[in-house]
Amino acid sequence: MKIIGAIPRPVQRLIDQLSWLPGIGPKSASRLAFFLLRSKEEHVVQLGESLISLKRDTSFCSVCHNITSSDVDPCIICADVNRDTDLLCVVEEPLDVLAIERSGTFEGIYHVLHGAISPVDGIGPDELKINELFNKIRTSEIKELIIATNPNLSGEATAMYISKQLSDGDLRITRLARGLPVGGDLEYTDEVTLARALEGRQDM
Repeated sequence: MKIIGAIPRPVQRLIDQLSWLPGIGPKSASRLAFFLLRSKEEHVVQLGESLISLKRDTSFCSVCHNITSSDVDPCIICADVNRDTDLLCVVEEPLDVLAIERSGTFEGIYHVLHGAISPVDGIGPDELKINELFNKIRTSEIKELIIATNPNLSGEATAMYISKQLSDGDLRITRLARGLPVGGDLEYTDEVTLARALEGRQDM
């Protein structure tokens, strides 16, 4: 929804950019744009600098593919010698790592796929960090793989694909317990539910 001419071009440009964000429609984008327009200049400048820093000063861990500072590789979790390297938890997104860490019950390491298999959206195994996962398992001494993809269609498809590809080995493959709501996302799950799901994980 473009109304160029009714409002100044810089404002319209911001509305267009904000509308690109997930979950933000034209009306919400307009409200945000005019809120920023009324805000103090220092706050808007800090927001702009934060957005630039987001891309300039962050990268992905070369080991687990989680988000890390551009000058910290491997990330602090992979570099922690106290983590249990026999236990690998695979998740869809970096936010899922934060969710599980908040539960305070997992002491292993992670692998972030950066998405889930979804043929409808044109996302297959090659678009994800699945081959990197298989390489990690082949070249390490991991004893248990916890598949912590989301309990929805894409997450289940991803879990089944990974499990099937690794079914010939001696690796123990588990899935989070079904205490998690079907169709939900890990990042919105409370710490207690996640902790119980980890403790009640089941073999696949």
